[in-house]
Amino acid sequence: MIAVALVVAAAVIFIVGRSLGAEPLRVSSTGSRYAVTVVIDEPTTGRVPVEVLVTSGDPDAVAVSAVMPGMGHATPELTAREAAPGRFVAEGELFPMSGAWEVSIRLDGPAGAETLVVNALITG
Repeated sequence: MIAVALVVAAAVIFIVGRSLGAEPLRVSSTGSRYAVTVVIDEPTTGRVPVEVLVTSGDPDAVAVSAVMPGMGHATPELTAREAAPGRFVAEGELFPMSGAWEVSIRLDGPAGAETLVVNALITG
């Protein structure tokens, strides 16, 4: 009976913990041509949308990629679609594992090309 109660308690803790999810991530970076704020509503592993809000500059194209320097991992670049003026969304599996990632945002437009980098702690 005690073993069954422990299994049920562990299952409840797991389900409740997963439903709470991670806190949204919001980080900014400024370069010489552009400034951005990166928003990840659920900074977890797997397929998650990454929103890039361009707060300065007017890029025609935005792409996002990620590197985990501590483990030597890198993900392919994802092209972001323009959801609204100054708001780009990249969707795909950018973070295959939890940990500290460097997210690169490549912007290209009339002002030229520039890559900005932000740090993201990915959980779960």
